[in-house]
Amino acid sequence: GVYLMVCTARDRVGARYKVQENIERFFTRFVEEGKATANASNLKNFLSAVRLAHQGTDAGALPLSALVPAKASEVEKPKTKMIITSRRDYPLTKNFPYSLEHLQTSYCKLARIDTRVLCLKKLRKLDLSHNHIKQLPATIGDLVCLQELNLHDNHLESFSGALCNSTLQKSLQALDLSQNKIKALPIQFCQLRALVNLKLDDNEMIRLPFKIGQLDHLRFLSAARNKLPFLPSDFRKLCLESLDLFGNPFEPPNPLVPNIQLKIPLTLLERAARATVNYRIPYGCHLLPSHLCEDLDVAKTCQCGSACLSSFIQITVTMNLHHVAHTVVLVDNMGGTEAPIISYFCSLDCYSQFLDRYLQSN
Repeated sequence: GVYLMVCTARDRVGARYKVQENIERFFTRFVEEGKATANASNLKNFLSAVRLAHQGTDAGALPLSALVPAKASEVEKPKTKMIITSRRDYPLTKNFPYSLEHLQTSYCKLARIDTRVLCLKKLRKLDLSHNHIKQLPATIGDLVCLQELNLHDNHLESFSGALCNSTLQKSLQALDLSQNKIKALPIQFCQLRALVNLKLDDNEMIRLPFKIGQLDHLRFLSAARNKLPFLPSDFRKLCLESLDLFGNPFEPPNPLVPNIQLKIPLTLLERAARATVNYRIPYGCHLLPSHLCEDLDVAKTCQCGSACLSSFIQITVTMNLHHVAHTVVLVDNMGGTEAPIISYFCSLDCYSQFLDRYLQSN
């Protein structure tokens, strides 16, 4: 049979189609559907050759020109970046190219995240700033390559715990949640262990994540102009390049006025929980009730190094933020770089030892 090699400017790899006994299908697919792309003269010669081939003319006598592959400059490269900064430019009927790695859709008045965006599996950077988004779908976690997520200036009131349990744990390096209405982040937030840059400015945060010290890759943290009264005990474990906590209503530390939650004698639950953490005994929902696992995940640490669960003494002390960050934005207009941080004690003995040191140093 006679074969022809068909190559269009949109298809660098020639596709082989059998012409003999197949002429009707050929015309339907490529001519009537407008898929035969050539200038008028070349198309006329080509169709003439097809007719002769259909009539049985010997392949050597057909007036066929040499196949010239499309030049690289004529082939449209896969689109990797798209920036949309107004509602009128937002595509309503056309899909986003699946090859996109960087997508920005700002100032589009979006009330939710477009499900078409959640199909872009190659996305590395997603900028949805300056919209009206109130809630994040858990399926953002399906964007397995996502490294940067910008949600600055939206209407978010929370950040989903489901997102913290997704593939974002390994991929997400930069997260901007500034200028929203978030009051607190979920306990699971600190499972986003790849985070390097976190922006929480201009929210309504009343506390930072309890286990924030687990973010051991975090280098840039800003949580200015929130409602933080103090910092969590775990904050001491951070090792930052830059820290900005300006404009928070930090309460004056008062180590002489403790919040005593001691239960004497210790309950069996408290003893078991302390032993589990102190001896680093593996635990999980397959071994212990789930509520106990959740309690163990937020166990407090005494200054002696021991754990405590629901029996403890809590105070706030002053910490110079230069202990955790190389560059510190002033906490207030008075030039301060100190902030109150929670401290826990597992017993009266540990607290009295702290008091002795504190009174001697003052």
